[in-house]
Amino acid sequence: MSAHQANSFRRRASRQTRVGLIAVTTVAVGSLVVSACGSGRTDSGSSSDSGAAITVGTTDQVSFIDPAGSYDNGSLAVMKVVYPFLMDFEPGSGTLKPSAAQSCSFTSTTVYSCTLKKGLTFANGDPLTAQAVKYSFDRIVKINDPNGPSSLLANLKSTDAPDDTTVNFTLTEPNDQTFPQLLGTNVGPIVDPKVFPADKVLDDDAIVKGKAFGGQYTIDSYDKNKLVEFVKNPNYQGLLGAPKTDKVRLKYYTQATNLKLAIEQGEIDLAYRSLTPTDVGALRKNSALTVHEGPGGELRYLVFNLNTMPGGTPEQKLAVRKAIASSVDRDAIAKDVYQGTFSPAYSMIVGGLPGATDAYKKYGEKPDAAAAKKYLTDAGISTPVSVNLWYNPDHYGSSSADEYAKVKAQLEATGLFRITLSSANWQTYSKDRVKNTYPVYQLGWFPDFPDADNYLTPFLDKNNFLKSGFENPEISAMLSQERSELDPAKRAAIITDIQNIVADRHIPTLPLLQGKQIAVSRNNIDGVTLDKSFTLHVGTLSKK
Repeated sequence: MSAHQANSFRRRASRQTRVGLIAVTTVAVGSLVVSACGSGRTDSGSSSDSGAAITVGTTDQVSFIDPAGSYDNGSLAVMKVVYPFLMDFEPGSGTLKPSAAQSCSFTSTTVYSCTLKKGLTFANGDPLTAQAVKYSFDRIVKINDPNGPSSLLANLKSTDAPDDTTVNFTLTEPNDQTFPQLLGTNVGPIVDPKVFPADKVLDDDAIVKGKAFGGQYTIDSYDKNKLVEFVKNPNYQGLLGAPKTDKVRLKYYTQATNLKLAIEQGEIDLAYRSLTPTDVGALRKNSALTVHEGPGGELRYLVFNLNTMPGGTPEQKLAVRKAIASSVDRDAIAKDVYQGTFSPAYSMIVGGLPGATDAYKKYGEKPDAAAAKKYLTDAGISTPVSVNLWYNPDHYGSSSADEYAKVKAQLEATGLFRITLSSANWQTYSKDRVKNTYPVYQLGWFPDFPDADNYLTPFLDKNNFLKSGFENPEISAMLSQERSELDPAKRAAIITDIQNIVADRHIPTLPLLQGKQIAVSRNNIDGVTLDKSFTLHVGTLSKK
């Protein structure tokens, strides 16, 4: 990635993790489409009305619905519903296809061009042209918000719109195998230049008031992180087509227990992100409900801030990271905290993607106090090492408290660490983690698109979204090489080499767990589609 454009990613921590998910080992092999069947009552008491409003419940939180100011799942969940994208992921297959664009392709090794459909407009009547697309991408780069997605555009040198329907993206690196997929992610929403300022993030209420939408739905009412009401956009001409239901509500819950109760009692029609493993197990036994499972790409990590973590020298800091890597028991966390709904992760990339390798198994699958002590002793570090460890209790699910209590106990059981465990709510956490506030902290990652690079570049390239002090020219050069490599086998080999080098010499993050998608619906809900786009498609939902 080029330094002048790189910024803060999601999950998608961004693009965020989810708690009630089941372990996956074949995440990118294919997609799974599941639909509820049977009958059941909802909060309105109706049993068969395809036009009835559908209410989706979630514990995800919205940061901003301005694409320039957020890079998290909660915000993206709204943006995917209301904004137009040049390219989008087809429901069911998860395949990337043109949406607001009529077509997109490489016109040279460094130019990716899209031709827009004619006559597109925003919900307020403003024209949706190639100039609006250029404006949308330019402002994300210019604003460069620390919690925004501008790092995704690191390979974008410039954007131009020679006419109303043509957009040309000039890239720094040739043959970028990831750039087309970016157009359907957090940087992809096309915004209205007449509503969105060029140099600052716009307040959510101002966006709603300006009706600056062009997706399947527009926002009819908005009470941030409480209730959003979407209504069908009759002028939408994109890939997703006309939605099955005219009105969809997105209702927010602060606790997974409240989300579970809401789906049990029919207060909502579908629960998506995030239920606890215990809750999912209990809901499976409820005959009025259907539990849907789909492919996922979620990983959960420890992140090390290289500026503030323990250790007086870079060598000592690395020794501390290696000692921690030798002291955690992923399997115990997966079984004891998540009851097997997560599995241990020893790779920076979820299993099933080309190039994924268990590079971190070199530190052992069970705690090895002797090995951990040797790392510290050889680096001249006295023990116990004091570590300030942070986690988030609301964004990654209520089980995070148990998860990190387990990590604390495992580290202290070696006798080599003294852990101070602290937490902060997501609004604070997402801001403070990029300010050197947390020496070691929890992070969840849900990919923007199903490609191994999306697990590497955001964490390892220049000016990566972690903002944790890691930068390495060798790794950046290898990332550039894999992104431009057209031979899949050669590209996978480079990706494997990157992981092995990072695990051996750097360890900016320590992967712990991986999981997949879960949704729970009332039995009268059809069209629950969980595919490898890793997005809930609300436009496919309907009531029987």
